[in-house]
Amino acid sequence: MGPELIEPNPWMTLPFGLLLLAIALGPLTLPDLWAKHYPKVVCALGAVSLAYYLGSLHAWGRVLQVGHEYVSFIVLIGSLFVVSGGIHINVKGEATPRVNTVFLLVGALLANLLGTTGASMLLIRPWIRMNKYRITAHHIVFFIFIVSNAGGCLTPVGDPPLFLGYLKGIPFWWVALHCWPMWLVAMGYLLTVFYVLDSSNYRRAPKAVRASVAEPPDQWRFEGLWNLLFLVVILGAVFINRPPFVREALMLASAVGSYFTTGKAVHRANSFNFHPIQEVAVLFAGIFATMMPALDWLQVNAGKLASPSPGFFYWGSGTLSSVLDNAPPYLSFLSAA
Repeated sequence: MGPELIEPNPWMTLPFGLLLLAIALGPLTLPDLWAKHYPKVVCALGAVSLAYYLGSLHAWGRVLQVGHEYVSFIVLIGSLFVVSGGIHINVKGEATPRVNTVFLLVGALLANLLGTTGASMLLIRPWIRMNKYRITAHHIVFFIFIVSNAGGCLTPVGDPPLFLGYLKGIPFWWVALHCWPMWLVAMGYLLTVFYVLDSSNYRRAPKAVRASVAEPPDQWRFEGLWNLLFLVVILGAVFINRPPFVREALMLASAVGSYFTTGKAVHRANSFNFHPIQEVAVLFAGIFATMMPALDWLQVNAGKLASPSPGFFYWGSGTLSSVLDNAPPYLSFLSAA
């Protein structure tokens, strides 16, 4: 028998909606106020859901399950963030459109090993340096599209929602086996459009300027490569499901080992600090807590709703993910399916 289904009051999905609305609009409309007070908003809304589950539903098992999933999630993201922050890349030569396109393709592949957050942290500064004499909006936008988002969709390590799906029983290689054609189409389209735009941008830069400010040819250098060993441990730990928390302990040990064996010069060169992962940890603590009523209600009632078409899932998940983080839509549609 599966776990007992919980049917919460549908009104208890309101904190989830309010939190997502605050995350989407707060940084845009009240950036200073949001930066200062977002932990209070997150904790207050999360506390409402937790109080309901523990006090009214007495669903201690469900809360502990979600807590375990949160710990696994944030430990994976955090450990990859720390390890990637210990590797520094100095770039070499002139950033031609072809070199840039290959760089983005490599970044997309790395995102499946380091996670989109880790790959972005590792590659964004080399990317800006190698294009410093002609950096424009399209360089940053396509880096976000390819390395920070779509590139990491082949493994649960690559993208946080996929890891949550893995924790809920989706086989590790399911996405790679079933979605690689979509990945190729998306990467091919994005890289082609980028190449066309970057070629136009490249031709507008005078050759004399390119020669004078491009990176010197002797600046192709990697520092902190021993962190790849810690990365191997983290990737291996992903497959450990029993006993509980051994996976997370190995990941934490790798992160600690990476942090203390990496020289300060490398962290300084990467502008490494813990603020980004602290913000992610706080926001997702609230998301995991407030998401429980929404997911449980969907799991009980989705069968009573009209049968959605593949197009509904495609456009619905894409639309919501473009406004909110992609983890809540992923888990919501997974429960509905």
